[in-house]
Amino acid sequence: MASHGFQNHDHGSCIDTTLAAVQTHCAEHGLQFTPVRRRVLEILLQEHRAMGAYDILPILGEEGLGKQPPVVYRALEFLTTNGFVHKIERLNAYVACMHPGTEHAPAFMICRECSRVVETESRPGVGLNAAAHDLGFAIEATVIEAEGLCPNCRPAQ
Repeated sequence: MASHGFQNHDHGSCIDTTLAAVQTHCAEHGLQFTPVRRRVLEILLQEHRAMGAYDILPILGEEGLGKQPPVVYRALEFLTTNGFVHKIERLNAYVACMHPGTEHAPAFMICRECSRVVETESRPGVGLNAAAHDLGFAIEATVIEAEGLCPNCRPAQ
């Protein structure tokens, strides 16, 4: 099976590998990876699509992990702050990071039809770096979000 992207892949391995990396990172850095935080990350990993807090909340409620919005927002804040989850600004939603605990510059491919989101590495353009340099601006982070159709949703060519 494919390892990532819009193709089918082994979800179990994907989830297990990412959870193990997050667990290790938290242990090494003295961070508390609580059951709610873990479950929110698992939900995002299972879906491979951007989800808002109100998409996640009913799942947590059904499982007895909390029914109030602050429960989800606190978990998402922890996960985002520590680089385990990315916020998709265009959708005001979240996706699990596929490279937790590593410094990287992600770009997101968002399928407008099925809502799946794939994280890939971005390479800020020379033009952007040159413009920033000319302005005396030091780029610390960029967010690139591209919307289109994934291979499964594109009409046959």
